Amino acid sequence: MNRKPAFDLQRLAAYAIVGIGGVLMLAPFYFMFVFATHTRSDIFSLPPPVWFGDALSLNMGLLLDAVPLFWRNFGLSVYIGLMATALSLFFCSLAGFAFAMYDFRFKKAAFAIVMATLLLPPFLGMIPTFMIMDFLGWLNQPRALYLPSAAGAFGIFLMRQYIASAIPKELIEAARMDGCGEFRIYWNIVLPLTTPALGTLGLITFIASWNNFLGPLVVMREMESYTLPLALRSMQNPVNTEWGAVMVGSAVAVLPLLVLFVLSSRRLIDGLTAGAVKS
Repeated sequence: MNRKPAFDLQRLAAYAIVGIGGVLMLAPFYFMFVFATHTRSDIFSLPPPVWFGDALSLNMGLLLDAVPLFWRNFGLSVYIGLMATALSLFFCSLAGFAFAMYDFRFKKAAFAIVMATLLLPPFLGMIPTFMIMDFLGWLNQPRALYLPSAAGAFGIFLMRQYIASAIPKELIEAARMDGCGEFRIYWNIVLPLTTPALGTLGLITFIASWNNFLGPLVVMREMESYTLPLALRSMQNPVNTEWGAVMVGSAVAVLPLLVLFVLSSRRLIDGLTAGAVKS
């Protein structure tokens, strides 16, 4: 009887901490949407606005004047994100299947090399990537963004760990005894059983591609080939940046990610936790 108030107090404190953390994380998104409806002078006024205004259409017009190809850049980001996601799901799951279910020479060394690439800072590959894309003639082309990331080390590791823990080798052996080819085993048996991990990897890959700034900055040279992060960055200048228009563009860029995360958050959690304990 004496412990119940203490327990309730601990639970209340935990809820309070989580609630404060949630407010702090959501506050930037809230003010981004609020500032998207106010002019630059309103944004820098004291105190700043905390509720929505009536300058949304004005800021949208300023955005389209500053970035006439904004919707093309938006569509290009969608295309690159979908291509990067599809290629990553295919090649990472294929490589993960090989590392999980096959025994071959230098398997451990090859997997160690793949994992070692996670230790390299991304900016170390900027100059080599530019040189390779220039040699191939892929500058200012979307393929320069989604092909180099088609088989990332994290995706291979995630799929390898999930397949090894969730799919018994006896199932693969039984399929071989029934006459299934290796690719058919992968396509008809392994892939349907790895949908939680595929959903998680797809969500992570799409978000990473959507938010990618350094990659397009290195290989894209013309406004018509910019992705959304580059297009929004081109609006900023040290003299008279229209921050209301920037906030409108940022809100448009964030909305698809918010919708995607809300729709797939449960799948993300299931994919990260399923198969963690091998039965």
